[in-house]
Amino acid sequence: MGKDVIIALDFKSGEEALSFLDQFKEKKPYVKVGMELYYAEGPSIIREIKKRGHKLFLDLKLHDIPNTVEKAMAVLSRMDVDMVNLHAAGTIEMMKAALKGLTREDGTRPLLIAVTQLTSTSQERMTEELLIEEDIAKVVIKYAENADVAGLDGVVCSPLEAGKIHDVCGRDFLTVTPGVRFDDASRGDQVRVTTPAKAKEIGSDYIVVGRPITQADDPVAAYERCVREFVEE
Repeated sequence: MGKDVIIALDFKSGEEALSFLDQFKEKKPYVKVGMELYYAEGPSIIREIKKRGHKLFLDLKLHDIPNTVEKAMAVLSRMDVDMVNLHAAGTIEMMKAALKGLTREDGTRPLLIAVTQLTSTSQERMTEELLIEEDIAKVVIKYAENADVAGLDGVVCSPLEAGKIHDVCGRDFLTVTPGVRFDDASRGDQVRVTTPAKAKEIGSDYIVVGRPITQADDPVAAYERCVREFVEE
């Protein structure tokens, strides 16, 4: 599976999201719809974006008891999405239930990936607020191993951990990495970040890029820069 850049459509309305996508006349980038946009618009925004020819990652980060997650994934499987996710902290049992719910009667399903630790989480916050004493890199690797055991396709992780996860879980186990910024851009609220070129070097399969593209003066040029640095060079 080739590398790709996923644009995070972090907009408060469908009108804003679709107006942004109108700027892309030729190439149809892979996009991510997260909680804000999905909760504002519901399944209709998914149908409209897919109708326009985009691949779509639905980023809702499910985390509940196994039975509830299984039923929720069965609903999401009826949408024409390409990737969905959940929190690895929900345990192997929950992840297996999610996979069961997501798989359609004909055996097809979207890619299913697990969130390890959010890129806004630092070692200090994890230790002091979550009472997890282990090194954050070790925790991320363990969560990835659990996702692999559960039969998932990969994980969401920091680009800094992508190479280590491939070492442990195999090259075909996907690493989807937010926390990507250009050298000359602000980090915002992200803690564990790197550049598109460095993410490629480390081993990310997909990078998820939001504000450096969506808030750029020329979003199409910013997207093309990401593709050059991550995919082509």
